[in-house]
This record gives sequence, C-alpha cells and structure tokens, in this order.
Amino acid sequence: MKRLNLSPKHIKEYIYDQSVDIKKRTFILFSVLVLLAIFAAIPCGLIMKEPLSATISTFIGAVFFSIYVYYSIKKDLIERARVVLSVILVFIFLPAMFFTNGGVNGGAPIWLLLGTIYIALILEGKLQRVMLVLDGIVMILCWTIGYYFPDLITEYPRGGNFFDTIAGLFIVSAIVYVLISFQLSLYRKEEEDKNLKRLFEQTATALVNAIDAKDEYTHGHSSRVAEYSKKIAQMSGKSQAECDEIYYIALLHDVGKIGIDDNIINKKGKLTDDEYKVIKQHPVLGAQILRGINEYPNLILGANFHHERYDGKGYPNGLKGDDIPEVARIISVADAYDAMTSTRSYRDTIPQQTVREEIVKGSGTQFDPRFAKIMQHLIDVDTDYEMRERNTLKELAGKSSLFCKKSRDEISDGIQIGPAPVIKRIRFSCEAMDKRSKEFAPCMILFDSLDARYHDSDREIKELNYFEYAQIWFDGKNEIKGARKIKVTESKSNLSYNGSRSDRLIYDIEAVKIKDHILMKIDDGIRLVSITIALPDSARYTYIGLTGDNCHIFDVSMSQEEEYMPDDYIPRIAEEITYINVPAGDIPNIQIDGYRIASTTGIPVRDGMKISFHSMSLPTARMIWHCPYVDIFYSEDKKPGGENYKEYALIRMDGEYWEAEKVSSNKLTINKGDDFKGWDEWKKDLKAGFDSVVSFSVDDDKITTYTENLGISIRAVTTIIDKAEDVYVSLTGDQCALTNICITYEDKEDQ
Repeated sequence: MKRLNLSPKHIKEYIYDQSVDIKKRTFILFSVLVLLAIFAAIPCGLIMKEPLSATISTFIGAVFFSIYVYYSIKKDLIERARVVLSVILVFIFLPAMFFTNGGVNGGAPIWLLLGTIYIALILEGKLQRVMLVLDGIVMILCWTIGYYFPDLITEYPRGGNFFDTIAGLFIVSAIVYVLISFQLSLYRKEEEDKNLKRLFEQTATALVNAIDAKDEYTHGHSSRVAEYSKKIAQMSGKSQAECDEIYYIALLHDVGKIGIDDNIINKKGKLTDDEYKVIKQHPVLGAQILRGINEYPNLILGANFHHERYDGKGYPNGLKGDDIPEVARIISVADAYDAMTSTRSYRDTIPQQTVREEIVKGSGTQFDPRFAKIMQHLIDVDTDYEMRERNTLKELAGKSSLFCKKSRDEISDGIQIGPAPVIKRIRFSCEAMDKRSKEFAPCMILFDSLDARYHDSDREIKELNYFEYAQIWFDGKNEIKGARKIKVTESKSNLSYNGSRSDRLIYDIEAVKIKDHILMKIDDGIRLVSITIALPDSARYTYIGLTGDNCHIFDVSMSQEEEYMPDDYIPRIAEEITYINVPAGDIPNIQIDGYRIASTTGIPVRDGMKISFHSMSLPTARMIWHCPYVDIFYSEDKKPGGENYKEYALIRMDGEYWEAEKVSSNKLTINKGDDFKGWDEWKKDLKAGFDSVVSFSVDDDKITTYTENLGISIRAVTTIIDKAEDVYVSLTGDQCALTNICITYEDKEDQ
C-alpha cells in the first residue's frame, strides 16, 4: 500500500490518488469524518449534562478509534480494520449511544444511520450484505428493547433531547454531504484522468504505429512486447497501477527507431559494423524523445535501457544486474521473446520449445533470472502457443484466401486440435479455383511439428520434428501416413442449408482430440461425414492444414467450446496406447501426455513423509523438462487447480521450480554429482526409466522437499506466507508416465 502522511494536505492528495484502491481511500475519509463526529459528540454531552461516565466512555472510544485507525494505516492493515471497526460500530458503539443518549427521544436514531452508511461504503461483497442485515437487526432490537424496557435508557430533559437531535442531524448530515461531495469530485476527476489517459493512449498508439510502419517485419512488435511485459509484471506481484505503467513504458521502448534510416532498419541480411553502430543509437534517441514528457518520467527507462544485459555486456551504458532499472529488465525478456516468436526477413517464427531453451540459456547472462523464470512459466502454460506474432488470418498463412490447384500446392498454417479435450469448430467457404471446371475437392493434412506448419523437405522434417498422420478429403477418402487406423461413416446433414450456391459449398468442421483418438465431423449442408482417427500415441500435438484440389478456400472462421468432453466421447477403433498398464501402488498410476495435463490427487504433506515412484519419459519426449514435477499446493477439493487453488511451489526434477507470488517464497539448492553425465544422457536415462524418492520435512510454515535423481540433487525450502489449514502435494509433469506410487511415513502414527 502507498504510505500515508497524516497531514490534512496529504490526506486530500491521498483520497484522490487513483493508484490507491477506492475502498482504501473511502476508509480513510470516512474514518476521519467519524472521528470528528465522535469528538464533536463529547461537548454535546456536556451541554446536555449527561452522566460523566457516558462522556468519559465516549472520549475513551474516540481515543481507541483514533489509535486503531492510525495503527491500521501505518501497518497497512486496512482490510482487517474495515471488518473490526464495522463490528465495533454496529454491535458496541452505536447501541451504547442509543441507550445512553435518550433512545428514540434523543438523537440516537440519527446516529444509528452511521453504521448503515459505514457498511455500505467501506465493505463489499458477501460480508457487506451480511453486516447490513445484522445492522438492521441491531437497530430493530435497540428500538424494541427501548420500547419495552424504558428504564434501560438514560433520559435527558426535553431541551437536552432536542439539542442532541439537532446536533446529530447536523453532524450526520455534514458527514453525508462530505461523502457525496467526495464521490462527485472523485467522479469528475476520474473522468478528467480517463480523458487524459485516452489522449495519451491514442498519441502513444499513433507513435507506435509510425515506428512499426518503418519495419515491414515488426508490425505489432511494440504492442506485443507491452502485453508480454505486463504479464511478467503481473506474475511478479506488481499492482494494477504499476502493471499499467509498465505496459506504456514497454509500448514506447523502441520509439528511438523513428530516427533511424529506413534502409538500415529494413536491410535484408547482416548489418555492417557502421550500420550496427547506428542501430545501437536508438535507445539514446528514444530517451531524448521521451524526456520531455514530464507527466510520465519513467517512459525513458524502457527506451534507454531495454538493450542492457544482466551480465553488463549490453548497451548503451553497459549497466549490470540490479543497476539496470527493473522495468527495463522486464522489457528485455519480453523484447527478446517477441523477436524469436515473430517472422523476420531471414527466418520464420522459431518453435516454442526452442524459444524456451534460449530463455533458459540467457537467464543470468542476458536476462534477470527472476523475470526469465516468469517468462519460462508463461511459455509452459501457453500450451497452444498463443503468445506469438499473429497474421490477420493465421489459418491461411496470412492470406485472405487459399488457391490450391493441387493438394499440397498451398497449405494453411496448422490449426491445433487439443491437447485439451474440447471441440474446435472451423467454418469456411470453398469454390472451384478454375471456373472452367466446377469440380473441387478440399482436404486436410493431419500432422505435428514444432512450428505448427507443414514441411516436405528432409532437413525441415528432421529439424522441426515433422510427423504426418494422414491426408483426409472431405468426402471421407483418406490416405494413412503415421496414424494407426481411420474409420469413416456418412449420414444426412444436420444443417438447414445445402450450400449457399450451386458452385460453392460452406463446410462446418467439428474436431476433438481425446488421448490417442481424434473425432472429426464434416458437414457441407448435404451430408455429414464422421471420421475417427487412431493416432500412434497420446503425447504428440495434432494440427490441421487446409488444402485441396482445384480449390479456392476463403471466409475461414474458428471457435472453441469451453466444456471438456468425457473420455468415452470418441468410440475407440484401436486399443489405447498407454505406458501405465502395470500394478499401481498406494494411488493410481498416471500418464502425463502434455504439460501438467494429468496429476495425482492431493496428498496431505506430513513431516517425515516420503513418496516413491517409477518414472519414464514418453517416446515423444524431447526436452529436459519432459520429466516429473512435484506440486505443493492448497485447494478445497484436494485437487490441483481445484476450488481456491493456491500453488506454493512447483519443483521439477531437472532443477527448475515455480513459486506463486504473495503466498510463498522458495529457496532452491541444486547440486550435480559426479554421476551426472550431462543433459543428453539425462534425457536418455529418463526414457529408460528410473526410480525416485521425494522426502518432506515440515516445520510450522516451512516445508523442505528433497530428492536426488540421475546425478541431480534438489533441496527446496518452501516458506508459506498465506498458509491454509492443510497443504497438499501432487505428482505431475510433462510427457512422462509415473507408476508404483507409494507413500510412507517415518512416524507410523501419521499414516
């Protein structure tokens, strides 16, 4: 929370500061007003000649309220203070005022309104609704008890009651007036700020478009870097205001390129030394351009320092480590990631797994390890490779339509099916490319490759792990390549149309992948063709490349269902490919075909607990991180990703780990022993299979996890900040099979 100077001037600045949560600002304002009201009630009591004990009680309450509010602000405990003060106000202070200040005959009914106003403005959600109901009940009880037991109320002379009523009316009215004025002023100021922000956004966007227009190969680069930088900032625990600021700093990080000659920026091939020196001036030029924007002084940090390296070998100043501004360290990772995942004059988009390896290699040298690790995590969870340069119609390789004289003459970029078992819908129109012949036959290539594209050269097939399953025509004819089996059935169309024109058809495709089977339904408005494909395994990805004979394919659109299909949705046409069909241990075996697709159920972490299991990476595994993971977490249903899920640590057998910001901190110690043979041998040993033991020790909020496998020993100390009643551990991973999972305890009483 932003620290608050309690002077009147700074309080006014604070309550209008949009970087501070509105509920916190309202709490400060309302607390100050209530304090003034309570202190104002003290002289009112003296004028009415109320008992001295009542005046002293009011004074003690005011002092307590003042101290507690001050303490809560200083210690950033406003969330708790809102609840505590609402309970005290509703259940103690206001009822006490009712019975000691004349009941219904005095000003107490007016004072009781403070509780309702406070709850309505300060609390939110379910708690707000509950407290409003309780406040109403308390008010009804006060009036009822006062009516049936009038002796419990301290009465004053008629003049005293009148004075108390008038005083209460003025004070409460003043509070309401100030609050309404605050809200109106706040609304006006926020509207002004929104207009200024909108103007800045439009100006920045126009400038960015001018920058990107200079380079035919970097359209959208600045916007993507800004998005990635914002994601990194969010994952690192930054506030919303800080994330927004980082977004705009990143958006303008390349503004200096506007001063670089177009011929140098768009040069195809390697730059000369002199040209490279010119390019290296763009950070300095960017800082000069942005230095005059006084309202956003941090803009120059991204422009000036985003090419500095963590090891000090960057430019323009050769800064090292934490001497580089934090925002520039964030942008550096995002900028490098987008450069690798975008098309350049000399290469296509780099495969996602290769990009991840480059980020890992650059951690601690080119990049801040903290932000490099966050980017690795973002890559891991981006199973559909959405974080990359996108063409207008990516499905058609950036074109508005496809013209295919013969199948495979031209093939769209891959449209991914799976790995999640959800239905993908594809619609497109098709007509004859050559109008002299009305016969046309669209078809699709089913394949897998690292870059989600079709390849036919031996070099690319090897380098990009291209694997083709089948070629399938839309009438059901097919040619099997790497698939095990294909089954085709035909029925009448489910659609109400039979083609918009006689020489044109509209095709609707439904496709879903469940484990090692794919089900496709192709409907052209005349017939429905259902095609079931048995794949050689469950772990490979599946892409559809559209092509055809004498086909003009256009108006392509896609959508995807959110609901997961059950395992038995696709009738099997071949036996399941499984690597876990062996006797299980204490819990069921699991096969993990992709990044954390499957997990064991949560096991409560206990001191002295050990989990032993056999692990084997799948035949399709290629990377060192295709190995088992240990997930330490909490959820109400004991399942990873379940209700109120909190992930404290994700420890991988290759030594990488992930910790969630704000709920835990992790210290990882990794040692490679003499029996570690290098990463190539590591991957071979993973495929051969090995036995592993993971042990746990628990000391209050500290969990120590230890394991040693294939020459790598890992000791992770997880300190839980936001500890739940129970902490669970689950085994998961990427492209591996875990069997014979057994749980033992040093202390038998813990079993």
